[in-house]
Amino acid sequence: MRPLLALSTAIDNLNEKIGYICNFLVLAAVIVSAANAMIRYAFDYSSNSWLELQWYMFAILVMFGASYTFKRNEHVRVEIFYLYLSERGQLWLDMIGTLFFLIPACLLLAYLSWPFFMQAYHVGEMSGNAGGLVRWPIKFVIPAGFVLLALQGVSEVIKRIAALRGDLTLDAKYERPTQ
Repeated sequence: MRPLLALSTAIDNLNEKIGYICNFLVLAAVIVSAANAMIRYAFDYSSNSWLELQWYMFAILVMFGASYTFKRNEHVRVEIFYLYLSERGQLWLDMIGTLFFLIPACLLLAYLSWPFFMQAYHVGEMSGNAGGLVRWPIKFVIPAGFVLLALQGVSEVIKRIAALRGDLTLDAKYERPTQ
């Protein structure tokens, strides 16, 4: 179990670093968005590349932030039964859902989006807008984001197995958000 927990820790550390970068990307996206608006209204000037950069940053935040959010146990859940289960039942439900739904879905989506990226890369796809950005790098974010989420799923399964065996104390308690 120790090598698997080491793998889990490595995956957690990777997604923690990516999440840290995404936190700064939020600030960068806000700055670019505000600057675009101010320049457009103050100087009557607009740039497609800066607008597309905003979209690219948002896409990176969503795709790479998903694995970070999952790692921190802050993802959206269907809590119809979850809150009524014991802690052990919740661990089992998390593990089964991740193993049979999340990981296969992420791997399938990564597999299906890879040709989408490769085609854009081989033709050197550019934005159709004047002054737009290169498109293939942002298309790479799609399969990469799904692979990172699948990897975090593997890490979570490892941790749940260890917790069910008693090898690890896991603080994976879910609290319903206040509304």
